[in-house]
Amino acid sequence: MAGYQVLNPATGKVESEFPRASDAEVREAIDLAHHTYNSWRDTKLEERVAIIKRVAELYRERRGELVEIIAREMGKPVRQGAGEIGISADIFDYYADNAAEFLKEEELTVASGGRAVVRMAPTGVILGIMPWNYPYYQVARFAAPNLLLGNTIVLKHASNCPESAQAIAKIFDDAGLPAGAYVNIYASSSQVPSIIEDPRVQGVSLTGSEPAGRSVAEVAGRNLKKCVLELGGSDPFLVLSTEDVTAAAKIAVGGRMANSGQACNASKRVIVVDEYYDEFLQAYLERMKLFAPGDPLDGGTRFGPLSSAGAVDELVELVEDAVAKGANLLLGGNRIEPDEGDWAEGAWMEPTVLTDITPEMRIYREEAFGPVASIYRVADEVEAIRLANDSPFGLGSSIITNDEEQANRVADQIEAGMVYINSAGESEPDLPFGGVKASGIGRELGRFGMEEFANRKLVRWSN
Repeated sequence: MAGYQVLNPATGKVESEFPRASDAEVREAIDLAHHTYNSWRDTKLEERVAIIKRVAELYRERRGELVEIIAREMGKPVRQGAGEIGISADIFDYYADNAAEFLKEEELTVASGGRAVVRMAPTGVILGIMPWNYPYYQVARFAAPNLLLGNTIVLKHASNCPESAQAIAKIFDDAGLPAGAYVNIYASSSQVPSIIEDPRVQGVSLTGSEPAGRSVAEVAGRNLKKCVLELGGSDPFLVLSTEDVTAAAKIAVGGRMANSGQACNASKRVIVVDEYYDEFLQAYLERMKLFAPGDPLDGGTRFGPLSSAGAVDELVELVEDAVAKGANLLLGGNRIEPDEGDWAEGAWMEPTVLTDITPEMRIYREEAFGPVASIYRVADEVEAIRLANDSPFGLGSSIITNDEEQANRVADQIEAGMVYINSAGESEPDLPFGGVKASGIGRELGRFGMEEFANRKLVRWSN
């Protein structure tokens, strides 16, 4: 695809197109962001806070318009889109309400005498490369802390999200953000290296796939630029001890099927100790069968299309590979192909459950980005931990247990950036988000999100 376009995944129809930015337009965007940085960094914090608070208000005021855009762009049901708008607004409010505290200088103890402080200072223009699966939320958690810190932003959104990218830029403009503090560009992936290499760009934040993260990190490293990478995940969901197996299955399915399964921190690998396995599997299958596809613009729809026909192809290939190598397909596994009507060309996939998965299968190591769940049976806690950690990814994880000592013991051994006890992790503005291993570098949200692209500047007075 040469430019940006809205290709409605529910219908397979192109609804709008936007031309790709020229190299000259990309340079102009960086020029503008750099020029504005020199004044935005000196703008009083109270003024920056007031603008970001207004951004939060506008997200809520325009909720209806915003959710309809992403229902058409990437197939998100409007009821889920409304939740995304809500947390996005909450993120802007959170950083506006806490910026003064997060940016307060820290007094240091100096053994040799005198005085020293560390001040949180901005660094310059930061490039954001954002994904399609949470078009508003991902931008919010990157943009809010950096704008309040005093950095300016050049934002490249996913090529299938041009209208939401445009809507976000308009919200910032209408909230009173100076021109150049947040610049949306319809850049191509091939233009990204030159943006990172520009000496005026001081860092890059990417949320996306592992291959994209490796490419960005390579360019950033070669140019000594800071990067934050939130990449893929294959989060384990461990069922270790419970008095309510049905409730545990409900949590697990909810953690797998949010956003039609298209979330980096979805509960993709469900690991159940032998004692609960049979009952859990039956309860899990029954809940998965409740997900029926529906029009994303219908307020009652819980399960929408995948982002593209290509995404469906990739998932079907993963499932077929597993089945060919001995996996047991208990539910789904196929494209949903309506015989007629508007959905006939859409990107629809059945909710799918696989068991008896072995390391020879691709799905054992690769991320299944969609409504495909892998269920594993293990003998005990030790085997559950080993299997949970036997993955190239380390983003999130969940532990179902009614034993607090077990919860702490297992949490300490899980190789992940986040561990949730008796829940499937949901993002909150004040909790850090990020992973280890192939799941990325750095953290977003909480106070950590404001520190990643800050200059922790030492100021030292001698006796």
